[in-house]
Amino acid sequence: MLDSYVLDSFALLAYFHSEPGRSTVEGLLRRGEAGDARLLLCIINYGEVLYTLERTRGATVLEQAIVVIDNLPIEVVDADRWLTFAAAHLKARHAISYADAFAAALAERESAVLVTGDPEFESLEGLIRIEWLERR
Repeated sequence: MLDSYVLDSFALLAYFHSEPGRSTVEGLLRRGEAGDARLLLCIINYGEVLYTLERTRGATVLEQAIVVIDNLPIEVVDADRWLTFAAAHLKARHAISYADAFAAALAERESAVLVTGDPEFESLEGLIRIEWLERR
């Protein structure tokens, strides 16, 4: 069985901005490309990456980022009814953003490791497995 990882927006933004944690994300992408790992991204977190890139770097970078992400070995997962309700449940009980709740719910559903450096997820340790990325 393949190891599964959910990338949250923090992980992909570290990748795009060449921030600490980028090398870990690159290693996971290599594993995904080789078929040694399953990489997942919730569409809600995809949108979070896009609005952040557009806000910080402009619409041209946004368009380029879509092409890059769509060509990475990442499975984009839609926010269906189950995932939406699971995210709402996590949001109601933990001090995390609604978008972060989707990443956590996806990790929980898929028994995957959540890859992040976002300290908001600290309250979910023990509920889901987390691989912590370096932070600035």
